[in-house]
Amino acid sequence: MAAVPLAGRVTDAAHILSPQEQATLSARLEKLEQKTQHQLVVVTVPSLGGRDVAEYTRDLANSWGIGRKGYNDGVVLLIAPKERKVRIAVGYGLEKRLSDGACQQIINREMLPSFRKGDLPGGIAAGTDALIARLE
Repeated sequence: MAAVPLAGRVTDAAHILSPQEQATLSARLEKLEQKTQHQLVVVTVPSLGGRDVAEYTRDLANSWGIGRKGYNDGVVLLIAPKERKVRIAVGYGLEKRLSDGACQQIINREMLPSFRKGDLPGGIAAGTDALIARLE
């Protein structure tokens, strides 16, 4: 299914982030992984291709193998600007720490206010910061 190839901790296939923003995010995600072993990746996609955002994100996480085998502790933050969709997919190993409700709260409180102002990079950074805070 990997409609988008994994390009690292930040895969910006929708070309939303500047190289500097990608580098900053990537460094923060690497630090999180070194500290906790949990893998968090940020991905933007040009389109979901008519697919459900939850299925698309889960399939991407599985095909990319995000998280440690046996721990199932990967998290994928997906942004599909064309469809105006955001999804946080969480591996079973982290569901206690990052419940569906907590993820929805992060999207609603941290990300959408910036997105509504047209600041996609700011919303992505805020969402990533909130996820990192929960995982550390």
